[in-house]
Amino acid sequence: MRWRTLLGSALLLVTASGCGPSHVSPTDSLVTRASATDHLTIGIRFDAPGLSEHTVDGRFVGFDVDVATFVASELGVAAKDITWRETTSATRETDLTSGAVDLVVATYSITDKRKQVVSFAGPYFTTGQDLLVRRTSPDITGPEALNGRRLCSVAGSTPAQQVKDKFAQAVQLVEYPRYPDCVTALLAGQIDAVTTDGVILAGYVARDPELLQVVGKPFSKENYGVGLRKGDTQGVHAVDDAIRKMISSGEWLRSLNANIGPSGYQLPPPPEVTEK
Repeated sequence: MRWRTLLGSALLLVTASGCGPSHVSPTDSLVTRASATDHLTIGIRFDAPGLSEHTVDGRFVGFDVDVATFVASELGVAAKDITWRETTSATRETDLTSGAVDLVVATYSITDKRKQVVSFAGPYFTTGQDLLVRRTSPDITGPEALNGRRLCSVAGSTPAQQVKDKFAQAVQLVEYPRYPDCVTALLAGQIDAVTTDGVILAGYVARDPELLQVVGKPFSKENYGVGLRKGDTQGVHAVDDAIRKMISSGEWLRSLNANIGPSGYQLPPPPEVTEK
C-alpha cells in the first residue's frame, strides 16, 4: 500500500507542475512573460471616460483599453486573460519597477525624466494641454483669459501651475484628488476651468456635450507611450510593432472614432512610432 501511496503522490506532483504556469523571472522580457504565462497585468486609469474607465457594470472601456488589448493580443494574450490594475499619475513608475504590472497604458507622456526609470514603446497618440470650460463661458478662449478665475487640476500634477507661471499669474489654483472631482466642481460653478491633456478633457465632453467644451487651443505637446520595465528592449520592439499594426489595420482610428469622436475633439493623425 505504501508504494501505491508514494506513486500516487509523485503522479500528482507531476500533473500539478505540468498544469501550472511556467516560471518567469521579474527580469524576463514582457514577450517572455506573455508567452510563458498566457497572462498579462496591465496598468490603466479607471476614471478617464473615453480613454480608460471601469464602468458600473464591471467593464473596462476606452481608447487606452483598446490599445492595451490589441498589444496583448499581438503578444499572444487574449482579452479574457488580462488583469486590469488601476494606476495613477503618482504610481505608474512604481507599479512598473515593483512588478505589480507588466505594462502601463494610462495617458503616460514620454519624458526624458521618466525614461530614467522606465522604458517606453510608441508613441501611440499625440495630444496637448488644453482647457475644459462650461459652454456658458465662451470668453475663456485660452490660458491667458484665466486671470482672476479659478482653475482646477489634480493634486500632485503640474499643468495648472504651468498655466500660472506662463500665462496667467493672477489665476487661482484649485486642487482635487481626481479629475472627475474637478469636472463636478466645474459643472457646479465652483471653478471656471479644468486643465490637463486635451484628449482626457474630451472624454468628459463626450459625457456632457451640451454643458462642456474643450477650448481647442493646446499649449503643449504630449506623446503618449506604453510604459515597460527599464531596459526591456525586446518588449519595446514587440509593442512598437503592435502599435504600428493597430494603426495600419484601421483599428486605431476605429477606436478613436468610437471613444473620443462623440466629444467633437479634433483627432490628430497617427503618430510615427519611432525606432528605439
